[in-house]
Amino acid sequence: MRWKFLLKPGWLALTVVVFVFAALCFSVLAPWQFDRHEERSARNDAVSSSTAAAPRPLTELLPGDSAPGGDTEWRRVIVEGTYLPDDEVIARLRTVQGEPAFEVLTPLRTIDGPTVLINRGFVRPANDTGVPDFAAPPQGRVTVEARVRIDENDPSNRDAFADETTDGRLHSYSVDSRVVARATDLDIKPGYYQLEPGEPGVLTALPLPQLQAGPYFSYALQWIAFGAMALLGWLYFTIREARPGGVLAGTGEDGSDDTAEPATAEPSATQTGKRPGKQKRKSVAQILAEDDEADALR
Repeated sequence: MRWKFLLKPGWLALTVVVFVFAALCFSVLAPWQFDRHEERSARNDAVSSSTAAAPRPLTELLPGDSAPGGDTEWRRVIVEGTYLPDDEVIARLRTVQGEPAFEVLTPLRTIDGPTVLINRGFVRPANDTGVPDFAAPPQGRVTVEARVRIDENDPSNRDAFADETTDGRLHSYSVDSRVVARATDLDIKPGYYQLEPGEPGVLTALPLPQLQAGPYFSYALQWIAFGAMALLGWLYFTIREARPGGVLAGTGEDGSDDTAEPATAEPSATQTGKRPGKQKRKSVAQILAEDDEADALR
């Protein structure tokens, strides 16, 4: 049968690999990149709109224990209260503008009661690894303008720890109000607030993200193209093997040629008086076998 090769173990394995890869491209990899493109676009829109909108009091934008969301992140708020420098936490293993940095997180008790986590900006490492000296936050009541940010998630869920090399200062692997709350026993409002340049207590203000869509949309199209090419390649080779002379279509399980004729002497074209007809196309396996026989006779 011409299509018998489809049941061969090697071809079945190839078919499974091709179809699983294509399914992953269409259902997992491409949608993942489309989602990242949508997230980047939503963030860019939020940053752009927040720049045009006037800052609002924190109690109006996020009343009570309301947590920041996609519709409030990057919005500018005005917070009034007092810094709590004794409960300061340093976020380590950070990268700002492509270079290592530490971010300084200081709780601020607002005049309305709740405590919020203020990201005062970043400092560069001293001697490549150590935390440098940096200015303490101002004492007394201050009014600051900051951008609303959503808490980061540490996949390992690590708690803050005291580092004896920095006089026992608390260190964290993420900027997360929940981690700081556990380490300081403070009741901190969800989310954190990133200081704008020139605000009281700011060190070096964190830059806003660049408003670029990124390569995610093109990556998604590439995964779709890879899946389509895998299926088209499988279809091409399937049709090629099904045609007469295919390597697998004309080979049996024992390696013999299923389409080979019995070895009987056939009259030549001269003997029959007929014109020579078109010869049957040899398969790749037959050509390789003939080459091996020729090499053995040399």
